Amino acid sequence: MKKNTNKEDVKEQESVSRAGRMLLKKLEMARKKRESASAGQRVEYYIGVDPGDRKSYYCILDAEANILVEGSFPTTAAGFDGHFKGLTRSRIALEVGTHSPWTSDLLEQHGHEVYVANPRKMGGRKNRRKNDRLDAELLARQVRSDPAQLYPIRHRGAKPRQGLVLLRARDAMVNARTKLVNGVRGLVKSTGHRLPKCDSGSLHKVDMARLPKELQVALQPMLDQIGQLTEKIKEYDKEVKRMSLKEYPETEVLRQIKGVGFLVALAYVLTIESPGFFSKSRDTGPYLGLVPKQYDSGKSTPQLRITKTGDRMMRKLLVQSAHYILGPFGEDSDLRRHGLKIAERGGRNGKRRAVVAVARKLAVLLHRLWQTGEVYEPLYNSRSGDGNLPKAA
Repeated sequence: MKKNTNKEDVKEQESVSRAGRMLLKKLEMARKKRESASAGQRVEYYIGVDPGDRKSYYCILDAEANILVEGSFPTTAAGFDGHFKGLTRSRIALEVGTHSPWTSDLLEQHGHEVYVANPRKMGGRKNRRKNDRLDAELLARQVRSDPAQLYPIRHRGAKPRQGLVLLRARDAMVNARTKLVNGVRGLVKSTGHRLPKCDSGSLHKVDMARLPKELQVALQPMLDQIGQLTEKIKEYDKEVKRMSLKEYPETEVLRQIKGVGFLVALAYVLTIESPGFFSKSRDTGPYLGLVPKQYDSGKSTPQLRITKTGDRMMRKLLVQSAHYILGPFGEDSDLRRHGLKIAERGGRNGKRRAVVAVARKLAVLLHRLWQTGEVYEPLYNSRSGDGNLPKAA
C-alpha cells in the first residue's frame, strides 16, 4: 500500500513540475513577444489629457510616476500641435467626448501611442474632489500603470464618421419636425378642434380652412416650417440611397430583411464599420446597448433595464425596424414569431420587451448576413424546427 502511495506522490510531483515548466515557458514566450512588439516603440512620457470644449488640461509623468509638467491649452488643432507635435513618443490617455475623434487622430499622426478612455466603465472616479486638472492626472497615472483600466475604445475611420454626420443631421431634422407636428396638434386640440390623421410629412398639406382664422394665422408659419423640413428630409433620403448603392454596396445584403431599408442598412454599416470588428455576431447586442444590465449578488438576480450603451441613433433605428416587423405590415418570419411569442406572455411591458428582443436579434442577424453574404430566409429556423436565430449567428 505504501509502495502505491509513493508512486502516486511521484506522479503528482512530476505533473506539478511539468505544469510549472509549461507556465515558465509560456511566460518567457509572452516576454519575448512583448519585447519584440515594443522594439522601437519606446515611450518617454505618460500623459493624461482632459479635453474641454474651450480648454484642455494635461498632466505629464515620467517613468517613475513623478509629475513633470501640468497645465492647459486651447482645445484647437494649433493648441494640440503646439504641445505634442515635437514631443518624444509618449503614451497619451484622452477621455472620450466630442473632441476625442479628431484629437486622437492628430496625436497618432505625431507618433504617439493614444488611448481613448471610457469613463462609464472606469473605476475609482468617486472622488470628493473632482476637477479637470485632477482628471488629467488620474488619466496619466492609469495609462502608465495599466491602460486596460481605461477600457479604451476605438474611434471609427474618417469616412464612416463623415457618413454618420449626414445621418445625424437627418435625424436632427426629423426630431425638429416631430416637435413641430406635436406642437401643432396639441395647440389645435386645446381649442376643441382636431386635425385629421396623417403622417408627419403630410401635415403641412392639411386644409386649415375649417379652423378659426386666429388659429390659421398662428399655426401657418409652423406648417410652413414642417413643409420645408419635409423637403430637406427627402433630400437627405436621396443622398442616403445614393451612398448605399454607390459607396456601400454591402448594404444590399442587409436590405433583404423586410423592415430594413436604405437608412437602417447604411447606418448599421457605418456604425459597425467592419464585419470583422466582432468575432461573434452575438456581440453586437451588448455593443449597441440592447442587453439588460447585470447586478447579481449571491442569490439576488434582479431584472434590470437594457444598458443603452453604444450609438443611440442606431439603437433607435433598430427599434423602429422591430416595430415594423411586429406590426401589421411585417412579414411572417422567425424574428416576428420570436417577438410575438414574448409579447404573448403578457404583463405590463410584454410588448416593449418583445420589441427590444427583436431589435437585438435583428442586430445579430444583420451582422451575420454582412459577414457571410448569405441569402436571407425569413423562416429558416422554423422550417428546421428551431425557433431561434440561425445556429451560426
